Amino acid sequence: MIITAIGLVAATLTTAAYLPQAIEITQTKKTDELSLGMYIIATTGVFLWLTYGLLIKDIPIIVANAITFVLTGWILILKIKYG
Repeated sequence: MIITAIGLVAATLTTAAYLPQAIEITQTKKTDELSLGMYIIATTGVFLWLTYGLLIKDIPIIVANAITFVLTGWILILKIKYG
């Protein structure tokens, strides 16, 4: 139980780290300072973590990476659109 709680807290914090960036880009439409390569790699990595979580049926990994995939994917789409 404690191990799952630690995983969920860690997942919440790492996922929440992308939220301010996604909000700022959505509002300002400025992506000049973002690295396209970094977001391609990050989004791909998060997708693979999500796939891994689904395969091993690990709830903290699935939840965190599903949400993070949406956020990094959104940032990547906006970078491509506005960059």
